[in-house]
Amino acid sequence: MKLVITDGYCENPGDLDWEPLRQFGDLVIYDRTEDDEDKIIERIGDADIVLINKVPITERIMDACPNLKLIAIFATGYNVVDVEAAKKRGIPVCNVPAYGTDAVGEFAMALLLELCHRVGHHSDAVWEGRWESCPDFCFWDYPLMDLHGKTMGIIGFGRIGRTTGKLANAFGMKVLATGSRPTPEGEALADYVDLDTLLAQSDVIALHCPLLPGTKDVICRENIEKMKDGVIIINNARGGCVVEQDLADALNSGKVAAAGLDVVSTEPIRGDNPLLTAKNCIITPHISWASKECRQRIMDTTVENLRAYLAGTPQNVVNP
Repeated sequence: MKLVITDGYCENPGDLDWEPLRQFGDLVIYDRTEDDEDKIIERIGDADIVLINKVPITERIMDACPNLKLIAIFATGYNVVDVEAAKKRGIPVCNVPAYGTDAVGEFAMALLLELCHRVGHHSDAVWEGRWESCPDFCFWDYPLMDLHGKTMGIIGFGRIGRTTGKLANAFGMKVLATGSRPTPEGEALADYVDLDTLLAQSDVIALHCPLLPGTKDVICRENIEKMKDGVIIINNARGGCVVEQDLADALNSGKVAAAGLDVVSTEPIRGDNPLLTAKNCIITPHISWASKECRQRIMDTTVENLRAYLAGTPQNVVNP
């Protein structure tokens, strides 16, 4: 049995152990593989199992790698794989669900707290000597904002959305939710409303939705116009949920007071992304998922996915 990891660095930059995967056969590890079908085909070659993170697996790649029997993803999202083409060829595609629920919810609140209090900025100001030279006992150069009593609208109220909702409740926020089917757990945390109501009533809007036709470009000029003046937007879901030029324009005009983003439409971010020059915008490099604990859970579940497949009882299959 031959296994190939096409882009292992982000899952394991050196602080985890690949050894548990070696029990299944000969393991070939590439830190990175460029998005080029010929290069991907060359690296997969005659492998039986390919393990990927963001390297796309197309129908042409599957046809060129006839030994391929399983595609395992070091992630929850599987849009990089042509799952229907895999299904037609009898190739299961296995993902890793729910490995980062708490971490992503925590990161959403970290982005929001940074926008409300600018802790990092004001710490830097102290080290730069600005407090030392200040005539007052304190200073701040961004408006500071309490969360207690504010309303958070969460678009996408699945596991991660509900985790953020719990944290928002703990800060004394009212929570509105849309985009997911109501559940008893969700109803205990939030009021389910339609999208227009959420847009109109929320002081903070957080995205925790998958990228689907109904959520693509949900943060756009038309919907921003329905929001409160001075709204804050948090997105650590998918970059494609935001029309970036529209959000940049709204930030620069002040319609949107601030945005905290961990994802953008093209990653790594391009230098011409309009959000890089927008006012009051924090951008982090897609790291909500990247704690060591999360990545260890991905590794452990991937090992179990391979074990289950080889035992004839595949699990976490997204194209049954």
